[in-house]
Amino acid sequence: MMDWLTTCHIGGIAIGICTFLIIGLFHPIVIKAEYYFGTRCWWWFLLLGVAGIVGSVFVSDILVSTLLGVFAFSSFWSIKEIFEQRERVRKGWFPMNPKREHEYLENEE
Repeated sequence: MMDWLTTCHIGGIAIGICTFLIIGLFHPIVIKAEYYFGTRCWWWFLLLGVAGIVGSVFVSDILVSTLLGVFAFSSFWSIKEIFEQRERVRKGWFPMNPKREHEYLENEE
């Protein structure tokens, strides 16, 4: 596959499209994760990020290695976003999970 991408000089475009899709996929994942699990699921994103880094180091195919790196750092960025999502919920920009309403109220200052 990489030979075809190299021959047609579209490897960068393929990486760009896949990067766009990976980042776009993480947006709803963060929203749903915060809704159902709160911020306590941040370490899932940490583990995914570390797994992506390890995979990126051990994979020799440049396309797959690059996409694993994008996946890893998107996972790391999601740690920050999960806490910011909690603040967006507190501001009323996103729906609050009624089963976890006490988590939003107890930390208000």
